[in-house]
Amino acid sequence: MPYLYQDSKPRPAAHPGGARATHSSGKGYEELKRECLRRGILFEDSDFPACNSSLFFSENPPIPFVWKRPGDIVKDPKFILGGATRTDICQGDLGDCWLLAAIASLTLNEKTLARVVPPDQNFGPDYAGIFHFQFWQHNEWLDVVIDDRLPTFKDRLVFLHSAELNEFWSALLEKAYAKLNGSYESLKGGSTIEAMEDFTGGIGEMYDVKAAPDNFYEILEKALKRCSMVGCSIDTSSAAESEARTPFGLVKGHAYSVTGIEEVSYQGRQVQLIRIRNPWGQVEWNGPWSDNSPEWRSVRPSERRRLSQAAQDDGEFWMKFEDFKVHFDKVEICNLTPDALEDSTAHKWEVTIHQGSWVRGATAGGCRNFLETFWTNPQIKLHLTEKDDGQDDCTFIAALMQKGRRKLKKLGAEMLTIGYSIYESPGRDGHLGKDFFRYHPSKARSKTYINLREVSHRFKLPPGDYILIPTTFEPHQEADFCLRIFSEKKAITEDLDENVAIDLPEPLHPTPSPQETEEEKQFRALFEQISGKDMEISAEELEYVLNAVLKKTKNIKFKNLSLISCRNIISLMDTSGNGKLEFSEFKIFWEKMKKWISIFLQFDFDKSGSMSSYELRGALKAAGYQLNNYLLQLIVLRYSDEQFQIEFDDFLNCLIRLENASRVFQALSAKNNEFINLNIGE
Repeated sequence: MPYLYQDSKPRPAAHPGGARATHSSGKGYEELKRECLRRGILFEDSDFPACNSSLFFSENPPIPFVWKRPGDIVKDPKFILGGATRTDICQGDLGDCWLLAAIASLTLNEKTLARVVPPDQNFGPDYAGIFHFQFWQHNEWLDVVIDDRLPTFKDRLVFLHSAELNEFWSALLEKAYAKLNGSYESLKGGSTIEAMEDFTGGIGEMYDVKAAPDNFYEILEKALKRCSMVGCSIDTSSAAESEARTPFGLVKGHAYSVTGIEEVSYQGRQVQLIRIRNPWGQVEWNGPWSDNSPEWRSVRPSERRRLSQAAQDDGEFWMKFEDFKVHFDKVEICNLTPDALEDSTAHKWEVTIHQGSWVRGATAGGCRNFLETFWTNPQIKLHLTEKDDGQDDCTFIAALMQKGRRKLKKLGAEMLTIGYSIYESPGRDGHLGKDFFRYHPSKARSKTYINLREVSHRFKLPPGDYILIPTTFEPHQEADFCLRIFSEKKAITEDLDENVAIDLPEPLHPTPSPQETEEEKQFRALFEQISGKDMEISAEELEYVLNAVLKKTKNIKFKNLSLISCRNIISLMDTSGNGKLEFSEFKIFWEKMKKWISIFLQFDFDKSGSMSSYELRGALKAAGYQLNNYLLQLIVLRYSDEQFQIEFDDFLNCLIRLENASRVFQALSAKNNEFINLNIGE
C-alpha cells in the first residue's frame, strides 16, 4: 500500500548541505568515483541503464538511439565552457520546454546553480564517467549520480544540448532529472514552477496576467531582485494550438523564462521593459523592442550595453511590459526559501513543512462538496500571531504538493486535482467533526482545485488561529502530500492528528443479584442447554449463543458473527485461562456488547448493517478510543472492504483487539510506575 500515513508534524525546511545519496549501492558520488578510478573503469549506472527503459515507458524510440559518452561525440568535451549561462540551454526532441525554461532561470543565480550543478566536475585527469546533481524533493535534498552516456542520433545529442557542441553540463543535468523521475518520457509536459521548486526548494505562485494586480511590474521586479525564478507562457485553446506560432513570433503552450525587468529612457520618458527567453535558443518576438526594432535606435549606447541588448537569434528578447501583458497569459514565480537566499538578502521567508497522506477509506475525504467525508481529511492548525510590519494582517503562502506522481506515470498515475480550505478555529483542540463544517463557512481557500503538482496562494488574514484542510477534489483518491507554509513573520503550525487516548469505563464486576432479569433468565437457560452443569462454553458454543440472540434482536441487520470473533471474545473475558467462558463472564461481556451494538447502529447511517470506514474515527471515540491518523489508517486497511464499509463482526473484532491492547498498555504502565516508586523509595 503506497499511501500509508506520512507523519505530518511540522518540521524545518531541509538544508542542501546534507543531500542524501540515492544510488542503490548506498555509496555516494565521491566513493563511487574513487572506486572507478582505482579500478581504471568508467562508471556505468545500473540504476539508470543505457537502454530503452530509461528513455520511454509507453513506446519504443522512434529512431535508433545510440548511447555515447561526450568523449565519443566530440574531441574535447567540457563540463562547463565559459560559465553556465542561459544560452547553454537548447531544446531537443523531448517535450520538456518547461524544464528548460527553469534551467535557464537557474543560471541567473550563481549560488543556486552551484547547488544543483556542483562545479567541481570535469573531463580532466580524474574523469571517471560519473557526474552528480542535487535536487529538492518534498523537503529533502537528494544527490543523484549518473554516468555520462547520453542518447544520440548520427553523433548529435537527441535531447537537451548546449549551443556550444562540446559543452555538456545541461545535457547531463537533464539526464539526472530524468533519472529522478523514472525516464526521459516522464519529463514530457509539465509546469515550469515544478522544476524551479526542485532546483531550489522554493515555493511557487501563479498569476493570471490578464487579472494581475495593478502593481504586477513591481511584483516581478521584486521577485527578480530576490533571486526568485520566473517563467511565463501563452495559453492554448486546443491541443492543435500547442507550440503554434503567433504573427509576433511567440509560441503558444510553450514555457519561457523571464530573465530581466528594467526601465529605459526613450524619447524623454521612461518605458518599462521585460526580457524573455525561449528555451529553443531561437524564434523570438518580432514586435516593438525586439532585437532589430527601430525603438533601440533612440536609446543611448550605454543604456543598450546596460541591458545587454544585442541583435542575435539566441531566443532572448526584450518587449514592452504593456505588450507582455497583452500577449502572455500566465506567470510562475518560485520564491526561494531562506537557505537558498544570499545572507545579504533583505527579505527572507519563515517556512514550516508538513508531510501527510490521503488514504482511501480513512483520510481521503475529498473537497467540501462531499460533506459526509470532508471532515476526515488531515487537519492542520495555523497560529498567526505577528502582524506584518506596518500592517493589520499576517501574510503567508500556503502550498500543497502531491508527491511522486510524475515518477508514477509509467504505472498509469496522473496528477490528482487538489486544493485546500482554511477555517477559523473554534478554539478547541482535536480533530474537528462533520457538524463543524456543516455550519461554518471557510475563511479562505485555494483559488481553484487543479491537477497540478502543487497548488499555492498568498493570503492576508487577521492574527488568530485557523484550520487548514488539504484535500483531493474527489474522495477516495490516494496520494502522499507535502504542505508548506511560507510566512513573512513566524507562524506556528500543528497537526490536529489526535493523540492516542483511552477513556474506558471501569470494568464491570459481577455482583450477586437477588433476582435475575428476564434477559438473564433466557441466557441462563440457553447456557444450561448448551454447556451442561459446569456452565462454561467454548468458542464454537459461544458463536451459536450470540448468533441465536442477535437474530431475535430488532433493528439489527448484522450477518452472523464469526468463530474468530468468538475466540477473541473468550481471550478478552476468560479470567481462569481455561479457554472457555463462564456465565458470569458472559454477563459482563454482554453489557459491553450492547453498548458496542448501540454505537454501531448510531454510525450505520443508512441502516444497511455496515458502517462507512470514514465514520470509524467517531465510532471508536464513542467507544472510548481516540486514535491518531496512523492507527486509524492501519485499522481501516485491516477491517474495511473494497467499498470502504465495515461489518459489525469486523467492528467487534477491532474493539476487542483495542481493549486487549489497552489492558497490556495499562499493565505495563503500572509496572513502570511501580519500578519508579521503588527507585524513589530507595
